[in-house]
Amino acid sequence: MIDMSSVALTALVKEFQLEVAYAASDYEKIRLTVEDVARPGLQLAGYFDHFEPMRLQVMGNVEVSYIEKLTDEEQAITFDRLFSYKIPALLIARDIAVDPQCLEMAKKHNITILRSKEPTSTIVSAIIAYLKAALAPSITRHGVLMEVYGEGLLLIGESGIGKSEAAVELLKRGHRLIADDAVEIRKVSENSLVGSAPELIRNYVELRGIGIINVAKLFGMGAVRSENEINLVVNIVPWNTHEVYDRLGLEDQFMEILGVELPMNTIPIRPGRNLAVILEVAAMNNRQRKMGYNPAHEFTEQIDRHFEMNKAEQ
Repeated sequence: MIDMSSVALTALVKEFQLEVAYAASDYEKIRLTVEDVARPGLQLAGYFDHFEPMRLQVMGNVEVSYIEKLTDEEQAITFDRLFSYKIPALLIARDIAVDPQCLEMAKKHNITILRSKEPTSTIVSAIIAYLKAALAPSITRHGVLMEVYGEGLLLIGESGIGKSEAAVELLKRGHRLIADDAVEIRKVSENSLVGSAPELIRNYVELRGIGIINVAKLFGMGAVRSENEINLVVNIVPWNTHEVYDRLGLEDQFMEILGVELPMNTIPIRPGRNLAVILEVAAMNNRQRKMGYNPAHEFTEQIDRHFEMNKAEQ
């Protein structure tokens, strides 16, 4: 199930160390549900067509200098109308003092006023980036997410197939764990997914017969990451002698998650196969293919040339 999240205004205040100039009575309950912020230039001039009141509103030097040219009565009317739309909050950048009429109307309409010392463009871009990541569509999948040679490998397969054991072997080889058992996947752009672990099980791995281990304490903090882009899905399946597996790698497999197609390898396992080594090769091969080199195509072309030459000689 896709989760469309929201972000508490209090979390935003804490993240960017904002000053709360006036806290509305529902300040602790206010949540942001859209990833964009707005600078209410036209709205201060009285134009509210296509106004999006769900966005955080940000004022900087331009907006404040315009307001300062108005009379006290005009300022009060302007803020009265702006705040009547019940915006989540008004953020004033560049450490600019809150106008008395602005504060009065904020109290009248119960609107939170925030302040930041950062330049307007800086704080706006930072907040948008933060909200885009926090509000990205997300889904939780059963699996293991590892970073192997810089590639994010999402290991999937039936329970007990050996995903966690392969993860531990990869950890011993110097690779890093992002999530075991449950992977929270967020769509951060049209063609990019990022995976992380739920807070409750972060840095932990379950090994049947041993129990729960803390990877950060056992292997060191360098063995874990909080999140990583997912570059390749590896579907681990039991070896089936009646199944025909792709031996050349010519068949491109994909898995769609949150509308994003990810390349996928299906790896059959049986006793004697070193899964960790196979996963390392899969990661390196995926990186090569992203850079435009496909060894399977090169091999088939070489075979075709060989047969053509033999045919010509005959």
